[in-house]
Amino acid sequence: MAGNTSVGLAVDQLRVVYDGFVAVADTSFTVQPGESFGIVGESGSGKSTVLRAICGLAPRQSGTVQLRAVQGDTAVQAVPGSKAFRRQVQMVFQDPYGSLHPRQTVDRILAEPLAIHGMANAEMRIEKALDEVGLGNGFRFRYPHQLSGGQRQRIAIARALILEPQILLLDEPTSALDASVQAEVLNLLEELRHRRGLTFIMVSHDLAVVTHLCERLMVMQRGKTVEMLSSGDLATHKVTDPYTMSLMQASEGFKRAA
Repeated sequence: MAGNTSVGLAVDQLRVVYDGFVAVADTSFTVQPGESFGIVGESGSGKSTVLRAICGLAPRQSGTVQLRAVQGDTAVQAVPGSKAFRRQVQMVFQDPYGSLHPRQTVDRILAEPLAIHGMANAEMRIEKALDEVGLGNGFRFRYPHQLSGGQRQRIAIARALILEPQILLLDEPTSALDASVQAEVLNLLEELRHRRGLTFIMVSHDLAVVTHLCERLMVMQRGKTVEMLSSGDLATHKVTDPYTMSLMQASEGFKRAA
């Protein structure tokens, strides 16, 4: 399917409000098929809320989210919140332990989305999904508490991939992991994107991670878009907004005074 279908996403004037508080204020961006797009900002900037609004976990007061798939010569529209949309757009959450049911085995965790979407050959698909994330069949009947943090996140990625989506929403997928494990998971995600032709939308507060994985990024502050940049601009410090500059300096860490 990935070879025949290209999928992009367009977000226009997205607005999310909680009890009078504007979490996301009229944000717009477009992600091209096969692109890796980053959203960065400090805690509370609204970046994770954007992802949740895209997949229907946060209420949209206004604005549109359009998934535009082209298969061969046919344009395919999927309405946000519909089964077709959920099949194409999957999310990987920040906390791999919190996002996996503690009383379900890995086998059941991976089988559930297949059952919901009526997909056949569950046995084969589960084995393939585990293999793709570098885990073998020996993990199928383990529970989340029997896995390391990195293994749990690999299971979360396998669960997202098992429906063969075209877009992955990544909400700080490595921030809860040790530094050495972070690199392994990021390399796995990059390999999967190229192999499957996936489109990524990745939220992170870590500019180094976004620069490594994403071609373009959007900087957010207090629910608003501050700046759009390429990863090359960020790497060479070609930024114009003072807030982006402060994020960049903070990500470089503290330097000991002479």
